[in-house]
Amino acid sequence: MAKEYPASPKAQQLQESKKQRLAYILVVSALCIAFYVLGAWQNTTLPKPPASSAITRVGCDPAAAQSSAVPSFGSASQDSLDFDAHHQLSLNDTDDGAAVQPFPACPLNFSEYTPCEDRTRGRRFERAMLVYRERHCPAKDEEIRCLIPAPPNYRTPFRWPQSRDYAWFSNIPHKELSIEKAVQNWIQVDGEKFKFPGGGTMFPRGADAYIDDISKLIPLTDGKIRTAIDTGCGVASWGAYLLKRNIIAMSFAPRDTHEAQVQFALERGVPAIIGVMGKQRLPYPSRSFDMAHCSRCLIPWEAHDGLYLAEVDRILRPGGYWIQSGPPINWKTHYKGWERTKEDLKQEQDKIEDVARSLCWNKVAEKGDLSIWQKPKNHLECANIKKKYKIPHICKSDNPDAAWYKKMEACVTPLPEVSNQGEVAGGAVERWPQRAFTVPPRVKRGLIPGIDGKQFEEDKKLWEKRVAYYKRTTPITEGRYRNVMDMNANLGGFAASLVKYPVWVMNVVPVNSDRDTLGAIYERGFIGTYQDWCEAFSTYPRTYDLLHADNLFSVYQDRCDITNILLEMDRILRPEGTAIIRDTVDVLTKVQAVTKRMRWESRIMDHEDGPFNPEKVLMAVKTYWTADASEQH
Repeated sequence: MAKEYPASPKAQQLQESKKQRLAYILVVSALCIAFYVLGAWQNTTLPKPPASSAITRVGCDPAAAQSSAVPSFGSASQDSLDFDAHHQLSLNDTDDGAAVQPFPACPLNFSEYTPCEDRTRGRRFERAMLVYRERHCPAKDEEIRCLIPAPPNYRTPFRWPQSRDYAWFSNIPHKELSIEKAVQNWIQVDGEKFKFPGGGTMFPRGADAYIDDISKLIPLTDGKIRTAIDTGCGVASWGAYLLKRNIIAMSFAPRDTHEAQVQFALERGVPAIIGVMGKQRLPYPSRSFDMAHCSRCLIPWEAHDGLYLAEVDRILRPGGYWIQSGPPINWKTHYKGWERTKEDLKQEQDKIEDVARSLCWNKVAEKGDLSIWQKPKNHLECANIKKKYKIPHICKSDNPDAAWYKKMEACVTPLPEVSNQGEVAGGAVERWPQRAFTVPPRVKRGLIPGIDGKQFEEDKKLWEKRVAYYKRTTPITEGRYRNVMDMNANLGGFAASLVKYPVWVMNVVPVNSDRDTLGAIYERGFIGTYQDWCEAFSTYPRTYDLLHADNLFSVYQDRCDITNILLEMDRILRPEGTAIIRDTVDVLTKVQAVTKRMRWESRIMDHEDGPFNPEKVLMAVKTYWTADASEQH
């Protein structure tokens, strides 16, 4: 039998060293795993925005604001944790030496300030064709660097659908429309509330009954008509009552003597924007709307060689409808009330109908106070019609989607070519709601560089995942938000992921984007507009509940001062409203530094895929404060 020899001291020492090394590796690995799990668990405990009852009101004095309590973004157990990013980056801020100073509050007379539709500035421009009511943004030396105050006693608006019928007087303290339009039932003062009976100049029985009259002439409930535009909308009652028929209207009106009409519309939770038909194109791509509407909108459709009706033709989808009520329609009945002669009104209607025919439109119906025309599905037959009507001519070598500071032209926008009479130019869209989730024709036809059907489907899934992540932080499903803006909407995936909630989304496509996707957004059945975020948006202060900005600041940080963009966000966001900003951590560090100066509470969160993704999400809440009641207009 072989003899066993004990291991040498050197071998025993080597074996012991291996055991120690193994134990060390195991301990370090266990600690790494434990800390990773702990970190991941902490990042899943997301903060809730502060409830209204927890907000402490502060005055408009910035010094007082610093000493007053502000809402904490998160639970009490999290307050001791330092969530601030510690990247040492310089702010591109034009306030020399004032990067950490809070912005002061503007005087109360700025409470309804609309920078690009300022009436005082507008007086510098010509009145012809309402140029003075178009967008005229402030020059560099006219820009303000203060926070727009809410009026004293500002209250959280009513929730939808109650907001359709009621608004707080203290939020929009204007009685003018209730007096000017008393007979027409636009708006009534009811104690501390406004009441919206749903009336209008041409629908004294109410917008609901008026829309029922329209639905007897064209189909409104089968999903074929989804997007609409209301030119000269008043307080947007037409758009408000279309919503229950699953039709969403872009309502617009100028800032004029009818004080705050667009502001009332947005306070009701109804889509609206400040706008006017002047010399510039409306800020929408071609073939956007299934239906256009004018109810005594006072637009001279027959003037300027049919310029304005040609613009409606540009933005109407093939097969879309144009509805007109009010002068001169049904002039035989109303000529005395309108204080115009029969001959004058008949001549006006004849001229409008000549323009409509010259656009190759077909008259569908005229019944009572309604006249309805339809745009053709394609232009196969239009060439023959244009032999008779030389004006307006066919537009030549023009991008029909170009609509930002682009002058209108009295010409017929040519439709994409088709192979047969029954084919819809540019491609047909599905009925609503399937339309929202189907590949848009512009994507199918390869008209958006870098986007195909596969990428569209991936984008849908991506936004479903992202909205699920947002829901853990923000009360999207609880009815707190109504008016939502996606400031860099891309394909409208964010809006599509919110269709089952009681919100509507203004999809904004920056004119500085690499690709124009707004046409595809409309083809999905959503609404939106073009915008340059180096300028102010065409809306009143405090008109949106939730702002979403996906990589917006990466696009603009080298174009203009991001501080101005954030101040504009503060202007249009309601007190206690929420902002969700996605970007790289370096950009969000700059953004968060500015939000601290705007009385916002914010926190930078990890990406939905985890902490190793360089993109982060900044969740912010605008705190509640108002102007001091002692201030005078």
